[in-house]
Amino acid sequence: MAHELDVWLFADRIGTLALIEGRLSFCYAQAWLAKPNAVALSTSLPLQAEPFDDHKTRPFFAGLLPEGQMRRLIAQQFQVSRQNDFALLDHIGGECAGAVTFLEPEQVLPAPTQRDDVQWLSDEDVVAILDELPRRPMLAGNVGLRLSLAGAQDKLPVIFDGGRLGLPRNGTPSSHILKPAIHAVEDSVINEGFCMALAEAMQLKPAKSKIHAVLHRTFLLVERYDRIVDAQGKRLRLHQEDFCQALAVVPEMKYQNEGGPNLAQCFELVRRVTRPSAPQILRLLDYVIFNALIGNHDAHAKNFSLLYTGETPVLAPLYDTLSTAVYPTLTSKMAMKIGSKYKFSEIQLRHWDQFAESTGLAKAQTKRRILELAKNLPPTARKLQSDSGRGFGNNAVVERIIALIEQRCALTIRRLSNLRTDGEAAIDPST
Repeated sequence: MAHELDVWLFADRIGTLALIEGRLSFCYAQAWLAKPNAVALSTSLPLQAEPFDDHKTRPFFAGLLPEGQMRRLIAQQFQVSRQNDFALLDHIGGECAGAVTFLEPEQVLPAPTQRDDVQWLSDEDVVAILDELPRRPMLAGNVGLRLSLAGAQDKLPVIFDGGRLGLPRNGTPSSHILKPAIHAVEDSVINEGFCMALAEAMQLKPAKSKIHAVLHRTFLLVERYDRIVDAQGKRLRLHQEDFCQALAVVPEMKYQNEGGPNLAQCFELVRRVTRPSAPQILRLLDYVIFNALIGNHDAHAKNFSLLYTGETPVLAPLYDTLSTAVYPTLTSKMAMKIGSKYKFSEIQLRHWDQFAESTGLAKAQTKRRILELAKNLPPTARKLQSDSGRGFGNNAVVERIIALIEQRCALTIRRLSNLRTDGEAAIDPST
């Protein structure tokens, strides 16, 4: 027995997702293939008349769904198996990352003039939702809400108009992602807010974000880079996909040590699909260096994306970046190796050289950029901390982040300048 969902991209039905005897299959619609401006849903799903089997289909579509405990609770809410990607997309696949939407056969997307269906929230409503999210991720099951975002941490697509928060109903595109505090991770909102602000101060062009508070409850509001507002003031979707989706890697294998993408594959992807690729490659290099120096050990391939803004994709803004290394209970291993090393404290000049060689970068140019960022990052972090308008000045986690950055940058400068001293491996207590 087959079950089917129509797959829409922007305002076009482009194909069918089917569940056949427990396996997924995707096939482009003939009408879509016949269009002269037809585009592929994913780099891993090129335009073709033949259907894609489960092995080819699942990475992209499963990659749209929440992971871990969030997935389990959503599946429980709808009384379906947590392994049933199809059923989960059926229930929550209305507002996803990028421009893809799932509808029952014969359903059509609402006309653009009918899309502004927003449930505006009072401050009390926002606090109630913050309390509810750990039990009901994505507010799954609420009438009119079909919301999905990848990842294992609580988050929620919302609309923010500068003053009010609202829930996007019945296919309305969201404008922001609300990220509440992570359970058992001290001041995670301040941590991510500071790291994102630091990336902005370093001119790395991250996703725009701001720490927000409602009735003394803080959360991060991240402006969606895959949404734009047109000349008529209408919010529109842009398509995007993360590197795991583009490389046909299922989300449960996103970490390199379990078979997921490595940095060489990430750089090869950007070099292959972007034009001109050189600026995108250099941006990705900056992201890798920045994540290493701030101690973001969770920078796996699902935390990098391609954004489709024209004929060819570009590297999406930096997102989901926080210093995990300041927490002793979290892993000391980076999500992807630099050279042959997972631990930052073990990285020598030769490992950066290995990284450069494997990713097709010039060793000398890579070294210069690492040193440039390592020299500029600590004073930029201290300046951001001292900005009285940002609220970072008296926070203990921010101070620990900056201390770690100073240690890592000093260690990097010494090693890349061949100024190694005895016992320097102990410089970085987080390894």
